[in-house]
Amino acid sequence: MAAREPQQAQPPSGSAEPDAAGGYEAVAPHWFYCKVTDGRERWSPFSAQDSARLEEAHGAGKDKEDVVVPTSGGRYDVHLKQRQRVAVYWEEEVAEVRRCTWFYKGDKDNKYIPYSETFSEELEEAYMTAVTQDEWKKKLESPSREIIILHNPKLMVHYHPAATSDDWGSTPTEQGRPRTVKRGVENIAAEIPNGEPLQIDHLVFVVHGIGPACDIRFRSIVQCVNDFRSVSLSMLQAHFKRAQEQQHIGRVEFLPVNWHSSLHSTGVDVDLERITLPSINRLRHFINDTILDVFFYNSSTYCQTIVDTVASEMNRLYQLFLQRNPLFKGGVSIAGHSLGSLILFDLLTNQKAAPEEEEHQEGVRTAASSGGAEDVKEILKELELWEYCEVFEKERMDGQALFLCTEANLKEMGIPLGPRMKILHYISSKRETQNRSSAAPQHKECRSPAQPSPAHTDEGRNCQYRDIGLGQVSANYPQLNYKPTIFFAFGSPIGMFLTVRGVKRINPNYSLPTCKGFFNIFHPVGIRTRARQWQARAARLTVLLVQFDPVAYRIEPMIVPDVEFEPMLLPHHKGRKRMHLELKEGLTRMSVDLKNNLLGSLRVAWQSFTRTPLPALEAASTEGEAEAEASTEKQPDTKAEEPPPAVKEEASPINVGRLNGGNRIDYVLQEKPIESFNEYLFALQGHLCYWESEDTVLLVLKEIYQTQGITLDQPLPGSQ
Repeated sequence: MAAREPQQAQPPSGSAEPDAAGGYEAVAPHWFYCKVTDGRERWSPFSAQDSARLEEAHGAGKDKEDVVVPTSGGRYDVHLKQRQRVAVYWEEEVAEVRRCTWFYKGDKDNKYIPYSETFSEELEEAYMTAVTQDEWKKKLESPSREIIILHNPKLMVHYHPAATSDDWGSTPTEQGRPRTVKRGVENIAAEIPNGEPLQIDHLVFVVHGIGPACDIRFRSIVQCVNDFRSVSLSMLQAHFKRAQEQQHIGRVEFLPVNWHSSLHSTGVDVDLERITLPSINRLRHFINDTILDVFFYNSSTYCQTIVDTVASEMNRLYQLFLQRNPLFKGGVSIAGHSLGSLILFDLLTNQKAAPEEEEHQEGVRTAASSGGAEDVKEILKELELWEYCEVFEKERMDGQALFLCTEANLKEMGIPLGPRMKILHYISSKRETQNRSSAAPQHKECRSPAQPSPAHTDEGRNCQYRDIGLGQVSANYPQLNYKPTIFFAFGSPIGMFLTVRGVKRINPNYSLPTCKGFFNIFHPVGIRTRARQWQARAARLTVLLVQFDPVAYRIEPMIVPDVEFEPMLLPHHKGRKRMHLELKEGLTRMSVDLKNNLLGSLRVAWQSFTRTPLPALEAASTEGEAEAEASTEKQPDTKAEEPPPAVKEEASPINVGRLNGGNRIDYVLQEKPIESFNEYLFALQGHLCYWESEDTVLLVLKEIYQTQGITLDQPLPGSQ
């Protein structure tokens, strides 16, 4: 299918005003829907393609029947006969739908409000009569006894009377402030989107975190995902325009997954209300509705409710989506915000891979446990047999070959009886440990908290890594009906929860059973710089990333704990660093340069002042001084500092294991200028700002379309 661009649509070509000859032209209708927010009605236009589809069905007389027209990318259905807009994938109040031609300006927000379809037809008939017969200044009375006067084609007003009638029963007159009346949607300057591409390339389920509100404006997950989807459409147009023009891509669909309402409909709120103290009432209710979700998830009873709700809801949405999009052949990814990312991570770690994939993972696990020549050295060092390392190196023995050795092989290599017995005992104990772990059901599922910790068993002493599922709440984790392509975690506390559960290190060879991609994204950072000594007369400018999100934690240090490195700094969606960050780095480099020049001038002056001024010695020692100065240049100078030509976010590739297919996992977003003033002030906002972050959306789109062989029009600097 052709992929259409989500641009702002132009008004209908037919003008609603009469031409110069005074001829009448029918008004071009547009369809609107009404959403009630906090008791206030707000009318919004359908997209151009949705309105055209509704008008086509209306023109064919289908509004006499119970015809359903899909709109908004298939997420809403319009029942034409009932004039209702109904959500498809989630629960939402039914919205009224109108075929609109005439509008008047409201009192409060100066937004144009459409008249009812019946009264709009009366206004149109009066307007047609006035144009054709040139009879203006006509008065019409609305069903609510309001007066509309058509003075001329450019001036039409609506009077709202102060009282419906007086004591004598007279009709309402033009009282109060007049309101403007407009004919046709092209005259009210409404922002009408062109619509979404019909082709869907990928499906993403988005799971929310604690509480019913997902951002600083206390909006629901549905509203936040709507913003995320809108940003994705603009990013597709800006960075994948070539692929869109060639009709290689359409769009990515994002669907919200709500588990909070199901959890709090179990009656737990009534129990909490019974024990909640009456003081600071609002704060206590806010805690009961939000913060306690973390404790609920760590309860075996309510954890089961949460994981069942999330898994069943995603499976239901997936089946419903396939029913409504039978031609869909794309993949499925999942994204979680805050606690939602932890829920998804626990679900993914407890998925069962296909038999062939299990065999492959078992081979990788065996190879990882066997290791290479370096692991053989570690084993011999652990057994206090390090003096036999050269013998094993000479025979080219790696870890896998070591576990295949028999007593005869070791004897043939010249290993004495005592060391030979130690090695054979180590091999047999490792085999027994692997057999027990493969036979135990907890290896594939979660480990019960009542089971003894591996740290107090032989398994704990012999194993280098602890099971990734250790410490999870005892629950029966459901299986998903699909294999996710990528898992995106926004502002995720996964690293903190794994640490609290007792997982000190993640095996570099571990990967999620059914999902090969994992991105941990947190926002934002403040860049602080400092110069430190690196080599002789050279200083390395170190970029310190100051994370504002108080809930987000890193994953990579749990895989590579011995190496200190910063997360990947996401490039700005416009292809550069934010201006204030570049300014900070430039000022830091300038200050370091000035400091070096000053120190160099002082050093030269001091050397010239302390040098012995003897002519006889000066000629004889010229060559010696040159050599001494050259050697001084080569020695480390703890005071001289020079900045590098440019600051790089990543100096060299770092192996962070197979959790994301060998690619980087932790990605950090750039701070906004106002956020650099006070990191504590913007900490909460930093945890809730992912929904409208262009950089976050662009990373998601880039990674999704990269699996389909489609890249950005212009690669962003600093991107992986």
